[in-house]
Amino acid sequence: MPSLYDERASNIRRTWLLITGFLVMVIAVGYAISWYYQSPAILYLAVILAVGTNFYAYWASDKLVLSMNNARPATREEFFDFYTVAENMAITAGLPTPKLYVIDDPAPNAFATGRDEKHAVVCATTGLLSMMTRAELEGVVAHEMSHIKNRDMLLMTVAVVLAGFVAILAQIFLRMSFWGGGGRRNENGNAGALLAVLAIVGIILAPLAAKLIELAISRRREYLADASGVLLTRYPEGLASALGKLGAYQAPMRRANLATAHLFINDPFGAKQGSASAWIERLFSTHPPIPDRIKALLGNRAGA
Repeated sequence: MPSLYDERASNIRRTWLLITGFLVMVIAVGYAISWYYQSPAILYLAVILAVGTNFYAYWASDKLVLSMNNARPATREEFFDFYTVAENMAITAGLPTPKLYVIDDPAPNAFATGRDEKHAVVCATTGLLSMMTRAELEGVVAHEMSHIKNRDMLLMTVAVVLAGFVAILAQIFLRMSFWGGGGRRNENGNAGALLAVLAIVGIILAPLAAKLIELAISRRREYLADASGVLLTRYPEGLASALGKLGAYQAPMRRANLATAHLFINDPFGAKQGSASAWIERLFSTHPPIPDRIKALLGNRAGA
């Protein structure tokens, strides 16, 4: 049975394989549009728009995310366990103690954000802080500390930039096509027409593929944070028990937001009910299923 160290290494490899595939797809889409319109200027415009908007989002990530979720600073007097657990986990992880915030919401959840270790924030809902034992809270905070240590905010920003880049390219292509922009549709006879059709289909489907890769990276980082967090606490049962409570809570958060859903330890839109289309829900989910995460933690208990 693989150990948690093996699981962590595997998740890192899979993440970088996804990133590599993402880059290959972005290059292919950019090349297809440049080939179709014989104009590299389209690429330059898309790069400027995608990188510019997402750079600002990354640089101001903590303020933006906290504002969008109506979070407030957590005081040591009101949330003593939260403070002491965060301080202990920061020492164990070799990180500065992050700023702590809370969201007044009965739904149990938590997230970490910030552009680097010195500007990190860990935020939890009042619902989570009220229902977790200290061992469970240590598991949750260690999970969030692992996101900070693994630079997941930076990695997910890169993924969002790439997905945004592909979406912008596709939008430019579709608008130019709609307004009658020139292309290679009539070049080289049937072969040229076939290549043009393939290019059009590929460009139209590219944003969907980009989004699916972005979501897959998000799910991989959740598995990685689970494994890394347990390596900090040395107690898989704590995080597994916390995840069990998170999965058992059905109601969504009051201010659930698609833009920040991937940051949370659990889907803020609530537990998904099983259905015939469960595989589609998994494909478009920001988080892996809770039972799978618990199984990965407890199944590797002996190797921890």
